[in-house]
Amino acid sequence: MNHPVIKDLNFRYACKKYDAAKRIPNDKMAIIKEALRMSPSSVNSQPWKFIIIESDEAKSRFHDTFANKFEFNQHHAKAASHIILFAYNPYFTEKQYKKVVDAEVKSGHLPADKYDEMMEKGMFFAGLNTDETGFNGCWTKAQTYLALGNTMHTVARLGIDSTPMEGVDSELIGKIFKQELGGYVCETALALGYHLEGGDYNHGQPKARLALEDVITVL
Repeated sequence: MNHPVIKDLNFRYACKKYDAAKRIPNDKMAIIKEALRMSPSSVNSQPWKFIIIESDEAKSRFHDTFANKFEFNQHHAKAASHIILFAYNPYFTEKQYKKVVDAEVKSGHLPADKYDEMMEKGMFFAGLNTDETGFNGCWTKAQTYLALGNTMHTVARLGIDSTPMEGVDSELIGKIFKQELGGYVCETALALGYHLEGGDYNHGQPKARLALEDVITVL
C-alpha cells in the first residue's frame, strides 16, 4: 500500500546499532517534544513525565542503570542521539487531575460550566483503577504506551530511527534519576538517532507481521 502512513510504518524498525556521531537536529527535537506533549491519554489525564537524555553526563548516568541487567541495551545509552524515559505517576490524584481540567477551561476546550462534570467523569475512570492504597499505576502506565506509540510514529515521519526498550532497570533508573522523576516510575525508554550504516543487522529487513485476516475481524 503506497500511502504516507504505511510508508512511515515500514520505515520504522527496532534499531540495533546507532551511529554515535550523528545527532538529531534541534528543530526535529522541538517537533518530538511537542508530539510528546500532544499525546492522547484516558480522560486527558496526562499522568506522565518525559525525561529527555541528551547530554554526555545524563547518558553516562543512564548507562550506569544497566549495571545489573539488560546489558544488551546498554550500548544504546551512549550511542543513540537521545533517550526518552517514559515515566508514569503511580498515585494519580484528584488534585493532579484538577490541574488538567483547569488547562481544559483555560484553553477554551472545556466550557467553564462543564468543569464539575469533567472532574466527576475523570475521577470516575481513575477510581475504577485505584486500589485502597491509592495506587493506580497499572492505569497510568498504560497511558505512557499511547505516548510511546505516538512518538515512534512521529520520529519515523521525521526519518529518525528508534528503539523501544522495556529492557531497562526501573529500580536503578528510579535511584539514579530520583530527582528528575520526583516519585514517578520509568519502566520503558525510547532510544532515538540514526542507524550505523553497514553495522545494524536489523536495518532494511522486511516486516514480519501476521496476515490481515489473522488479526482483524470486521463485523
